[in-house]
Amino acid sequence: MSSTMRCFWVEKSESGEIRAEVTEKPCSVLDQAKSDAPRVRIRVNLSSLNYKDALAATGHPGIVRHFPHIPGIDAVGAVVHSDSSDFSVGEEVLVTGNDLGVGHFGAWAEMIDVPAEWVLPLPKTLSPLEAMTLGTAGFTAAQCVQALIAHEITPDRGSIVVTGATGGVASVSIEILRKLGYSITAVTGKQEHHQALLDRGVDQVVTRSDFIDQTKRPLLGGKYAGGVDTVGGSMLETVLRSTAYRGCVTACGLTGGADLNITVHPFILRGITLCGIDSAMCPLPKRKVIWEKLAGEWKLAGLESLATQVPLEQTPAWVQRILAGGVSGRVVVGL
Repeated sequence: MSSTMRCFWVEKSESGEIRAEVTEKPCSVLDQAKSDAPRVRIRVNLSSLNYKDALAATGHPGIVRHFPHIPGIDAVGAVVHSDSSDFSVGEEVLVTGNDLGVGHFGAWAEMIDVPAEWVLPLPKTLSPLEAMTLGTAGFTAAQCVQALIAHEITPDRGSIVVTGATGGVASVSIEILRKLGYSITAVTGKQEHHQALLDRGVDQVVTRSDFIDQTKRPLLGGKYAGGVDTVGGSMLETVLRSTAYRGCVTACGLTGGADLNITVHPFILRGITLCGIDSAMCPLPKRKVIWEKLAGEWKLAGLESLATQVPLEQTPAWVQRILAGGVSGRVVVGL
C-alpha cells in the first residue's frame, strides 16, 4: 500500500488566506488524535460533490472547523484495515455524513480513516457509481419522501412541489416520487431546464420568480398536498403558505436564506407540518433503513444518468460551478 495519497488539501495561512489544491500528502496525516473506538481505513474509489463540499473546499467557517482540511462528505471504497470484526479487508463499504468532510478529513482523498460506526456495507444491489450518484443528496431525498409518507401524504392527495428542482436532492426526490406515483410540480430558476424536467416525468414546471409570492398574505391557495423544499428563505415561506390542509413540507436547504418570515397560520389553521431533514447525524438504525429502501423497493432505474463523473483534479472548477448555481443533477468525483 502506498505511503502517500492524492487529496484536495485546504489550508489557511496566518493572514487568513484560504489555499486549496489537489496534491500528494503522506497517509500519515490521517493518524490524527483518535479515541479507542474501532477504526476502519478505506481506499476511496468514488466520492461526490455536494454544495456542502464546495463550501468546505473554499474554507467556509460555518463548515470547516479546523485547518488543514480535506472536503468530501460521501465515500465508497474498499476496506484496507479494520479494527472491527464487522468489516473485512477488501469489502466494499459506504460512508456518508456523520462528521466526514466537516470536522474530520473527508473523502476527496485516496484514503480515509473513520470510526467503524460510520461505515455501512455497500448494498449488493447498488454499484459504487450508483451509491455515489445517490450519496448524501439521495439519502436526504429519501428521508424527505419517507417523511411525506409518514404524514400520510399519498399520491391521491395531490401534487408535491419540489423546489430547486435541478439540484442533487431535488433530482433524486423527483425520481423517487415519480416511481411511487406522485404528481410533481417542479420549481426552478433555470429556464433552460424546463423541458428536461418535463421529459423526466414532472407534471408541471414553474419558474422561481413566478412561484415566489412577495405579498404579506398569511395564506395562499392550498395548491399542494406536500413539498420538498431544498432552498429555504422566501421559497420555503411560499411553499408553506401554498400547502393544503394537513399537508407536510420537508426542509433541507438554505441556499435561498436561513430566515423564515412567516405567521403561524399555515400551522394552526391548516395543520401543516414542517419537517426538518438532517442527514449528517442521522442515527445508524434509521440510516440503514433508508439505504435499504434506496437499494431495494425505491431503487431507481438509470440512476447513473443523473450523474456527471469528474476526476479529482477537476474539482476546483466544479466547486466554482456549484457555488454559482451552474450544476444540474449529481457530480461524482473519481479518485
